[in-house]
Formats: sequence, C-alpha cells, structure tokens
Amino acid sequence: MSTGSPRSDKSRSDGIDPAARSRARRRALQAIYAWQLSATPIDAVLAQFRSEQDMEVADLAYFEDLVNGVGQHQKGIDAALSAHLDRDVDQVDPIERAVLRLAAYELMHRIDVPYRVVINEAIEITKRFGADHGHTYVNGVLDRVAAESRAAEVAAARSRG
Repeated sequence: MSTGSPRSDKSRSDGIDPAARSRARRRALQAIYAWQLSATPIDAVLAQFRSEQDMEVADLAYFEDLVNGVGQHQKGIDAALSAHLDRDVDQVDPIERAVLRLAAYELMHRIDVPYRVVINEAIEITKRFGADHGHTYVNGVLDRVAAESRAAEVAAARSRG
C-alpha cells in the first residue's frame, strides 16, 4: 500500500482535486448502476465498493456523498427527471439512468459544483460507459434539469455568452 495517492497537478486552491472527483463520479456511477440492478441497500453497495474498489485514487468522501445522495433523494430526483424524459425513468437504459440520477443529484443538491461541470462530467461518463448516442440524450435531459434547478446560474452563464 502506498503512502500517498496519485494527485493531479491541477489541484485547486480550495483543495479540490478535479481528477479525483472525476474518478469518484465514475465509481459512483458503477455503484448506482449495481444498486439499480440488484436492489441491494445503498449501505451494502457502499461497503462492497469500499472493500473491492481502489478508492485510494478517488475522492472517497465525494463518492459516498453521491451514492448516498442518490439513494436518499431518489424519488425527488426521479420526479425532476421525469418532467424531461420521453419515457418512464425505469425504461431509460440502466447506465443512462444511473448517470442521469447521479448528475441530477449534483445539480439539485451540490450547488458548490458548477452546473457546466456536472453536465460535462455526465456526458463524458456516458460516452465512456453508455450507448453510442446516449450522451446526446443525457445532455438534453440535464440541460433542462439544470435550467429548472439552477435557473439563476444558467441564465448568468448564458448572458455571458
């Protein structure tokens, strides 16, 4: 076991390591996906990921917040998503559903993360793990969720160009 974890040279002055956050999101996606398919309680999924995954290279606290947050707020997240989906939440591809839930949680409950970061990360994760054009669908849904849940932030960004 190493004494330090690999860190990006792009750590910000606030101590947030964007690369570690990205890895935390990817692992959270995997945990949420597993939770959706197995109906295993969130606590058990988290325990399994803690023991099986190399969390040393991710932001563990952020990973746990994302997974717990999606589990605790699933009904509200699904309601927010449903308003912008062309089908029932349960009919969305499981990877895309997990990405949408993860990103919607961040948009609705992690206002410390800029909405553009949330959407860009969701698109990249979907490109990596989802269907060929799934990222386009995810982008469209999340743009509408962001406009609804972060109206002032989105309006300010659009007025700047």
